[in-house]
This record gives sequence, structure tokens and C-alpha cells, in this order.
Amino acid sequence: MIPGPGKRLSARLLLGTALLLVALATAVGSAWAAGPAPGARTVHYAGRAVQVPAGFQVVRVAPHSRTCMRLDRRVVYLGAPSRQQRCPAGPVLGKRRAIVVTPNGRGAAAGSPARPRPAAGAAHASAAGGAGAPATASAGGAVFTGLGFDTCSAPSTKAMAAWAESPFRAVGVYIGGENSACSQPNLTAAWVSAQTAAGWHLIPTYVGLQAPTSACSSCSKLTSAAAGAQGIAAAEDAVADAAAIGIGAGSPIYFDMEAYSPTTSATNAVLTFLAAWTEKLHQLGYLSGVYSSSNSGIADLARAYGTTYVSPDSIWTANWNGAENTLDSVVPSTAWANHQRIHQFRGGHNETWGGTTLNIDSDYVDGATVGTGTAPVGESDPIGSLELSGSPAAGQVRVKGWALDPDAPAEVLAINVVVGGRAGQEGVETFELGQVANQSRPDIAASHKLAGPSHGFDNTLATLKSGSQPICVYALNLALGGDRLLGCKTTNVPVAVTFSRLKAMPHGIKATLACQWPTGTSCPGHLGLRTTFKVSTPRRGKPPRVHAVTRSLGSRTFRLNGGQWHTFYLPLTAGGRKLLQERGTLRAQVIAAIPGGRRGAGLPLEARARR
Repeated sequence: MIPGPGKRLSARLLLGTALLLVALATAVGSAWAAGPAPGARTVHYAGRAVQVPAGFQVVRVAPHSRTCMRLDRRVVYLGAPSRQQRCPAGPVLGKRRAIVVTPNGRGAAAGSPARPRPAAGAAHASAAGGAGAPATASAGGAVFTGLGFDTCSAPSTKAMAAWAESPFRAVGVYIGGENSACSQPNLTAAWVSAQTAAGWHLIPTYVGLQAPTSACSSCSKLTSAAAGAQGIAAAEDAVADAAAIGIGAGSPIYFDMEAYSPTTSATNAVLTFLAAWTEKLHQLGYLSGVYSSSNSGIADLARAYGTTYVSPDSIWTANWNGAENTLDSVVPSTAWANHQRIHQFRGGHNETWGGTTLNIDSDYVDGATVGTGTAPVGESDPIGSLELSGSPAAGQVRVKGWALDPDAPAEVLAINVVVGGRAGQEGVETFELGQVANQSRPDIAASHKLAGPSHGFDNTLATLKSGSQPICVYALNLALGGDRLLGCKTTNVPVAVTFSRLKAMPHGIKATLACQWPTGTSCPGHLGLRTTFKVSTPRRGKPPRVHAVTRSLGSRTFRLNGGQWHTFYLPLTAGGRKLLQERGTLRAQVIAAIPGGRRGAGLPLEARARR
């Protein structure tokens, strides 16, 4: 652990392919026992001889041992991880080759709790205390406000029952990731179901690739060149990890991006990675969260908030200031303001409740968690996802996704679409679509049993804006609480004015324009004609200087009605007529501009011979 506000390094490091899952086969046939390596030694366990690599410590783990099986060390653990193990809240990051040998002749390790990842050469690997087959996702998202804690390994069911006496009702659980090294013998689908049924709210956390400038020298790190693809891969893996232990669609998954030095290149790489993480989670039906230090990841996300950047749905700020609230000076009060924050206000320390001691970090939670799926009335906002946004035609926006309110899971929700930014920002265009989240979504019905099948939406609307626009979609709350931002996606909307015909006339041009705004709307605009040509300026003793000159040849205003077309005449100015006569031909550009965008087209002009 690295002390100091916001400097907690991750409690779990998944060693990935570097982690050896060793099967106890015969001494002759096993790849592990094929031959002694230099400096290796032999130990005896469960009636067999096991060779230990040079430099590795040997730790024997009894069935009820309290030894924390940390996989970030060069240790050979003889025995499966105990369900009663006591681990610190945040063991220091460090990717090494921990080896776990179980008495049943199988190697075991803690990666994804229910999805073991055997390394090359491993035989008969199994998860440390986890379930073998993926679970049917059952637990869903719910907003929780109150105290929570997070710790390295998920506590046993007995410990969780003892902590029912505590003021905590939320618990952070590490579900997987390339840089996670806590063994998870307790974290199974049955554990998730039992704890959510008992009223606990879970905060699923995924510890994937870290920033290029992370203080962890031995961590796997993301790269600037592949940050987007790596963010997508992390989201896909995290969803598989979550589903394997019964955490279903609509749930949040928080990416643990530990403290880093926020250089320009590192910040750009991290933001690219996390935007891809968020977008992919939304596509897969999950909410996106990010845990990071107030001084690095959270500060970088806060600076990008309100722009076209795809922000996570929730943030989890590490700032050990002891304040039991979600305020932070680097985060504007209007950012993530709708039950979208968690604050880790105290680092690793021991607390005892119900006679059971755990080493924990303390959190104040006012954000998305995994609950029973039907939180008490007034305590949860809608859940859902903006899965797609696009522009099927000029001046049009399409949004697709799903939404439901856990307070009234069978009711149809109303959807608002904001073009140009987030709700309340200056200059945005807001569309109240009404109760349109009523289309069939069998996948949502499968993961939210009380909701029924009709919570999808797929709507196209006409917008006055054009160009690259952030499209944000909100689900409106039916009961107490707030509305839910389902997501924002940047969409290129073609400008709604088009040319259907251009014709050069003796002293001007004719332009036929059409406006694709909705019928009945007014489509005011400006029509201009300009040209750019090269001129040569003589210089004494030097070659002439050649440079480009742009001149206006004429302009006028126009007014169309939405859904209609009209031919307008644009006369050349006196200066434009003179310039055309002087040069004989001009390459002109016609520009039609309406609020929010403009469209241009080329047109050659030729001077008429004087009579």
C-alpha cells in the first residue's frame, strides 16, 4: 500500500499468463516435475514431491487458515485459499509468479472468480473456490446512498452476516482484471445472491491495464497506440466476469485506474481507454464507473466532462480527507450530480463488527451499485443504456437503447433527448419524446424478472443542429429521485439544407435549395458566392510573390419552409461583374448557411462577350 490521499494501489493483480496454474501429476509425467531447474528445491505435499523454483517462498495453507493468499508475490502456496483468510484492504501492486497447489492434485489461482485463466502448460486448472460454470446473471443495478467499504478478498458469508451490525451497507468486490491479485474463494454467484438478498449493495470493480505513467512499475499498462482497443477488450472481459457471478445487465462496473502522473500523453491515453470502456459497457447493457485518484484520473475526467467526451456514468474518487460526502474540489458541482458518485474517504484500517475484524477502505456512496433489482421506492433512479446514436438522414438523429425504473419496473418510461450537450447546458436542443421506452427487449426481461419485456426504445427525430454533436439521452424517473443519464454519444449530423440545381446566369446564378427540417418549421439562411484566385505581386530583383486572394461575388438571405424547396436568384455585385470581365473565368463556390451548419458547392463562371 502506498499511503496518502488518493494513492491506494489496487488490492488485486491478475497475473494473467504470467501466473502458473500447476497440476500435481506424477513426478515423471508432469510438466512441472519434468526435471529440476537450476536452484530449484523439492518439497513434499499431499504425498507427492513438488519442485519449487529458486527464490520462491513456500507457504502451507490450512483449510481454515487466516493467511492472505496474495498472488503478487513469488510464493508457492500449498493448499487452496481459505474462506476465512484475512487480507489487507490494498496489497501493493506487483506482477509476479505466485503458484497455488491444491491437495486434490489441481493447481488453482484467483483471477476472475468464476472464469479461471490457465497459463500455458497448466493442467486441470480450477478457480480458487469459485464456481465452475458461468452463472445466470440475476443481480441488477440500484442506487444506494450511505456508507460502504472495500477490501482485498470478498469476506465470507459468516463475516458479512457479522457485519450486519455495522453502519456499512455497501461493499466493493474485485471481480477480475489483468492487474488483480487477490484470491477470491468466496466470490461466487451464490455469494452475490446471498449478499444482495441480505440487503448489501455491491460495487463491482475491475482492475485492468494501468496508465502508462502509473507508479506501479510491474503492472501491465495500456499503450497510447492501442488504448481504444484495449478499453473495449477490458469492458468485454469485465462483463463476462460479472455475468459469471450473477451480476447482470443494468449493473455498474467500476474500472480501477490507480494514481498516475497526468502528463499530456498519459492523460490522452487514459481518457481514450476509459471512453472506449464506457461505450462498450453501454453496448453490452452495463453502466460504466471509474475509480481513480482525485489528483489524476478523476481530475482528468472532470476536465473532459461537458465536452463531446464520452464520460462514465459514475465516478469513485480516492481522496482520503475523512469527509463522509461525495464533494471534491476537482469535480464541478454540476458533474455526476444525479446519484453518480462514490468517495473513498479513508484508506486501509481495521474495523471490528459482530466480533469479526476486517481490514478495509471506507467509502461514502451515493451512486450506482448492484442490489436486488427492486430498491426501495425513492432510493433508485432509472437504469438503462444508450446503445446507439446516428443520423439516418440530413437533419435527423436516431437513438436506440433501453430504460426501466426499479421503483416501478413494469411501467413504461419517458425519454428525453438532448442534442448539442447535456441537459441544462447553453445552446442545447431538447426533445421530450414521451413514454417511448415500450419496445420489446427479451434480453432485459431475462435479467430483470419483474420488469417484463417492453423497455426498449428506437426513435428518429429532426434536429436543427448539424455537424459533430454530442447526443445525450435521459430516462425520466417515475417516483422519487432523479432522472438518469443513459449515455452520450458523438454523432455527425449532416446539415439539413441541400442543393438540387445550380445554374450560371449572365449577371448571377440560380440555386435551387431544399430544407429537410420538419414540415411547418421556418428554415432561414444566407446564400453567398465567392471565388479564390491567385495574383502575382512584382518584387525588385526577386521573383514575383504569388498568393491567393478570396473575393465575395454576391450574397443574399433566403427563407424556406421545412420540407420544401425553392429556386433563388443571386445577382453578382458590381465588383463581381468587373472581376469576371477582367479574368474571363472564375471558379466560384456557392455557400448556403442555416443555423447550425452550412453546405457548399462549386460552380464555374464565364464572362459573356461584350456586344
